[in-house]
Amino acid sequence: MQSHRRSSRLLALILAATLVLGTLIGVVGAVAAPARADSGPHLTVERLARPLVLLGTAGLQWEDLDPELTPALWGAAQGSAVGSLVVRNQRTVTCPAEGWLAVSSGSRSVDLPAEERTTDVSGQRCRPLTQPEPAEPGTTPVPGWADFATAASDSNYAARIGLFGDEIAAQGLSATAVGAGAAIALSTTGGVVAGESVPRPEDPAGLEALVAGLASTEDVLVVDLGSVQDWVAPRLEDGTIDPTVEAPDPEAYRAAQVLAVEANARAALAGVETALTTLADAESAGDADAESAGGTGRTLEGEPVVVVASLADSGRTPALQLLVAIEDAKVGTLTTTSTRQRGYVLATDLLPWFLQTLGLTTTTTSSAALVGAAPTVISGPATAEAGDGRIASLVDDNTHAQAQRPILAPFYLLLVIANVVLYALVALGLTRPATTKIGTLLGRWLHVDGGNEPLSIIRPRVLRTVRAVSVVLASVPVATLLTNLLPWWRFSPPALGLALYTAIFVVLIAAIALAGPWRDRILAPLGIIAGLTALVLAVDVVTGASLQLSAVMGVPVLVAGRFYGFNNTAFALFTTACILLVVAITNPLVRRGQRRLAALVVAAVGIIATVLDGAPSIGADFGGPPAIVPAFALLTLMALGVRLTWRRIVTVLGAAVGATLLFAFVDYLRPPASRSHLGRFVETLLDGGAWDVVVRKLEANLRILANNRPLTILALAGVALVVFVLARPLSKAISEPGGGRFGWLSGGAPISQMGDVTPMLRPGLVALAVAMGIGFALNDSGIAIPAYGVSLAVPLLLAACASWMLTRTEPALAIAPAPADSADSAASAATAEADLTNP
Repeated sequence: MQSHRRSSRLLALILAATLVLGTLIGVVGAVAAPARADSGPHLTVERLARPLVLLGTAGLQWEDLDPELTPALWGAAQGSAVGSLVVRNQRTVTCPAEGWLAVSSGSRSVDLPAEERTTDVSGQRCRPLTQPEPAEPGTTPVPGWADFATAASDSNYAARIGLFGDEIAAQGLSATAVGAGAAIALSTTGGVVAGESVPRPEDPAGLEALVAGLASTEDVLVVDLGSVQDWVAPRLEDGTIDPTVEAPDPEAYRAAQVLAVEANARAALAGVETALTTLADAESAGDADAESAGGTGRTLEGEPVVVVASLADSGRTPALQLLVAIEDAKVGTLTTTSTRQRGYVLATDLLPWFLQTLGLTTTTTSSAALVGAAPTVISGPATAEAGDGRIASLVDDNTHAQAQRPILAPFYLLLVIANVVLYALVALGLTRPATTKIGTLLGRWLHVDGGNEPLSIIRPRVLRTVRAVSVVLASVPVATLLTNLLPWWRFSPPALGLALYTAIFVVLIAAIALAGPWRDRILAPLGIIAGLTALVLAVDVVTGASLQLSAVMGVPVLVAGRFYGFNNTAFALFTTACILLVVAITNPLVRRGQRRLAALVVAAVGIIATVLDGAPSIGADFGGPPAIVPAFALLTLMALGVRLTWRRIVTVLGAAVGATLLFAFVDYLRPPASRSHLGRFVETLLDGGAWDVVVRKLEANLRILANNRPLTILALAGVALVVFVLARPLSKAISEPGGGRFGWLSGGAPISQMGDVTPMLRPGLVALAVAMGIGFALNDSGIAIPAYGVSLAVPLLLAACASWMLTRTEPALAIAPAPADSADSAASAATAEADLTNP
């Protein structure tokens, strides 16, 4: 016995070392590959220090463009690089001032609420932008800057507003802000414009002449083209809506604003062309000399990079915004390492892009505060047809995102209701007293006589129904992901398309799990559903995670969270699926006494899951490895039959922390432009900003705990069911020798006897609880982590329990529980029968 224990401990150490070594090898291999944004070819032209022209607006979406109504913007988009700008800042909807502040700071910025502002008494949710008063260049104050600074200091995002202006002023670049929003973008931290500030001419012809003169002389030119905003009813001094003002037609109101922005954009773009023509003529005549930028020794060369960007939303509904980059005839789709998705760029990517354009990316003051990455271009055909296709694709992306947003709350509510109803029916409705009356009624309806026969008649049907319903419910998460392969958002209404396609996939998946000779094996449906879920998520993440974009159980792109790798939902589902999968695979091995082989299988799956989840170029999940590593390490030890002690548990947790830090540190060693949020966290830690990140995640956790009541109910109901029904029975009724109140279902055996034929199920539940608990503590989705896991795990556990009960012999006809002196013989007989069943 002593020798056996020593060999088990030695094997456990070897497995732990293998886990760490495999993780290290996986990290190094994953990091060796570049952080990919898309599989298409990228234009990698060497960037020189170039002038920058930013034409900014707000509320302008790709749906607003039309080749006849907006020919200037449409033509610019067709022959340039295009993308969708995700403008989400700290609130659900981004106001124009907050969009311009994102350009200024390079991070999520926010304005004060209307009731707390000192410079705006309109009472509107979004601050009306005000043109600064004329002043000498470099001394023009920006209206409302004190409010912006207060909001930034109160936020945990540590936004350094004024960063763009500080860099321009420090390098001595010439800059001009045209319009109120442009002044915010070019303001320094002191609240004054870095350069000159001029109002935008009301006449487009005047704007064209102004831009033509400035584009040929300024290093940085920012123009506020105006905005497209939903109509807001004016209010009286007492705060009530003015009843004398009639609301305009929404479509006509928006169209008029789009045409105004189009006119200003056409004028500004024409002004840039005029400036380029003037410079070309002067250069051909030998009159153009390169000018040093403020004595810094750096010379701006070539044509300016022109960016047209819609920086904010138009009203109370968030949307993807227009983004066009005109640079060196580069044609294609924009992407960035912040999203790794074709066509998606974050607002926080703009400032790194602008600084790189100006040759300022190496300054220490900028790199420490920036969280985004400069976009690149995925090259594409320059034909008009290809340009139309790119615009249509971006419009479809926004349609997809808009369709997902209103469906999320009803979907999760229905998921919660379905799970809770299933839990309640199993835990309360299927007890013997509750079903005796139901069985009697069914017996009468079926014309069957006999006081106890109805229970035996309905028992197989009830168990098969419970198993089928449970498998169907567990199939929903992976089915919603597969549904995203089909354009459900193009249905009218989109919810109908989502329901139709999801139902088709659910039926197919459930049929696979319940068809064939394997359906009666206890853990077969559990293993099949868990395996499909893990496989779909793994393949999706490895291939770029595009399947999760705007899926109902995927990535809400309008939130500007995780666009690649394992987000919190995917982590919870993937980890749960992997644990349940190894339970199904290793259970026969443990029953045959092949514990070492079972432990090797658990360790192998754990290594693969850890690498997929934590590798910077794949999953890039900082909070995943600390949950996955200890869960699989403990499951490995339990598969070996090693007794868990506090020392071993602490060792496992320490290994998890080490593996996570290893992932993050290796990512930090990569070039800054290639780092994921793992490496940026290490950079933040070294810069002393880790506490802000911790506080921000804690606040997000608490908000979700307080506000996501459906997910809270789902998590608590699922945990209660696992504790009181499926795990080691604590209830006297469940642990009674005759099966207690559930004896008519279990063939007269206690449910705890299920562990005799599924010895890996209880260790799997322990590992799952560890993974979900740590995930809840470390991730900013809070209670959503265990809730997502419960939505998959509990239905599959119910299906396994129903399958086990179906393998039991028919219960005795007597309703009374078995005599006490026959308990041992009944249990022995049940065990002998179970041993004949292949789980």
